[in-house]
Amino acid sequence: MDVARAPQKKRGRLIAIGGGVLALIFATVALGRLRPAAPTVDGANVFSDTVRRGEMVREVRGPGNLVPEHIRWITAQASARVDKLVAQSGQTVGADAILLEMSNPAEQIQLLQAEQALSQAQSALVTLRVQLENQRLTQEGVVASTQTQYMQAMQEAAGADSLSSRNLLSRNEINNKKAVAAELTTRLRIEQARLRLMTQTVDSQIGAQVEQVDRLKAIAAFQRNRVTSLSVRAGEPGVLQEMTLQLGQWVTEGTTLGKVVQPGNLKAVLRIPETQAKDVQIGQSASIDTRNGIIAGHVSRKDPSSSNGTVTVDVHLDGPLPAGAVPDLSIDGTVQIERLKDVLYTGRPSYGAGTGMVGLFKYVDNGDYAVRVQVQLGRSSVSTVEIVRGLNVGDRVILSDMSQWDAVDRVRLK
Repeated sequence: MDVARAPQKKRGRLIAIGGGVLALIFATVALGRLRPAAPTVDGANVFSDTVRRGEMVREVRGPGNLVPEHIRWITAQASARVDKLVAQSGQTVGADAILLEMSNPAEQIQLLQAEQALSQAQSALVTLRVQLENQRLTQEGVVASTQTQYMQAMQEAAGADSLSSRNLLSRNEINNKKAVAAELTTRLRIEQARLRLMTQTVDSQIGAQVEQVDRLKAIAAFQRNRVTSLSVRAGEPGVLQEMTLQLGQWVTEGTTLGKVVQPGNLKAVLRIPETQAKDVQIGQSASIDTRNGIIAGHVSRKDPSSSNGTVTVDVHLDGPLPAGAVPDLSIDGTVQIERLKDVLYTGRPSYGAGTGMVGLFKYVDNGDYAVRVQVQLGRSSVSTVEIVRGLNVGDRVILSDMSQWDAVDRVRLK
């Protein structure tokens, strides 16, 4: 008896379905393991550079201005009113040139009072000298008169002793003559001491009065200078700047009236970022770009503190000034820090070049692709940076800002 069997056609269909499912699973797994397609970057819009080995010049750069090496600020020495403007800003002036005339009646009165006090003190000095000289001469006369009386009394006392031996004078007369001689001896000593004391104190009394006269002379001279300063002078030759006063304007003591500069004697004042200024030292070479020529110079001063994120650095100009170099001209300056011998370096990335690890895209596959590599950067300059490790000579890297591709490690260049 024959047994019924499943159709061969149905079994083949099941095998085909199972194989298809397995193939689909394998395809899904394979596709999951594939890397996503690299994003495309326009190679014409990126800036790149090649890693080199050799000498690298470290430099720092900053903007600045040309300023005069020497500036004479003109300030008001006394409060006054502007009566006359003689010079204007931009005018070349001499050292004795009058810039403006001012007036203040109170200063004139104080000068007259000071001169009056000085005249009185000088008159008192003359009177004191005459008075002391008269007193000295009078005392010399007293000493001379006393000395004559003393010598006469001594002679009479000596004669009395001679007469006493002959019993021609009484004892009382002899004693009286000796008493007179003793009195005159004492009086002569006292008058001589008084003359010495008077002579010794003359210089101190006159000296005290002379010091008073000198003090009043200084006060009068000071007040005279204040009045004289109302005719404001330049003080030294140069070009007058910042003279902005108006007729009738009242200025207080200490107010800046203007300044005189020498336009041919300029220096560069640079504002270097404080993160780069730490290596700047006095004497380092520098170059100043006036946009009409390059001037060589060297660092002459460095501000010990920073302001608004920058450090002020003065550069003395060694070369001649180009045409158009005037005070306050905007410039760019570059200071050479050091020369590094036989180092690996490349261009400075646009997004910073601080020391430490940074991700850079390196060209691979004949420049068709770029992959991210970790690179340790070292010392940096204005346009170059030292490579400590992560790259080799001849490697080409992208220096443009690639922050929009932070999520990928590979890009395609077209």
